[in-house]
Amino acid sequence: MTKGPSAYSRKRPPRRRDAARTTAEGAPLPENPGTAGNCFCLSGEAYTDCCGRFHSGGADAATAEQLMRSRYSAFVLLDAGYLRKTWHPDTVPADLELDPAMEWRRLDILATHRGGPLDTEGTVEFKAHFRHDAERGVHHETSRFVRENRRWYYVDAVLPA
Repeated sequence: MTKGPSAYSRKRPPRRRDAARTTAEGAPLPENPGTAGNCFCLSGEAYTDCCGRFHSGGADAATAEQLMRSRYSAFVLLDAGYLRKTWHPDTVPADLELDPAMEWRRLDILATHRGGPLDTEGTVEFKAHFRHDAERGVHHETSRFVRENRRWYYVDAVLPA
């Protein structure tokens, strides 16, 4: 019997991330996002075929709902660059700090009004379930979007009374 680490116990060097596996801002994406590669927005599609293509800059959202879902996934990934890029210039905050302790758990789309590929405005009502400091909560809002120069932008939110 030989001494020293076996082939099974030796630590292998970490795999290099492919350049395509980054956000538009260059931040690395998780190796296996979501459950079994499914997108964080729970569309049922793989992350790379859903929100990942928007985050990487490979495509723009064709609908307000797609932009809403991609923004939710950006919150999960703490991708402030993508959030700023998709926020309308008239309403984007000067400072955007994301809380790494916030765990976004599930997105439920409740309703959409307009916001299709040929529309210029639309709304998406949703509930985003989260956990923060061991407490569970639900963020409920109706997001307003506008489409300018073939791109959708988040404008603002209306919170329920």
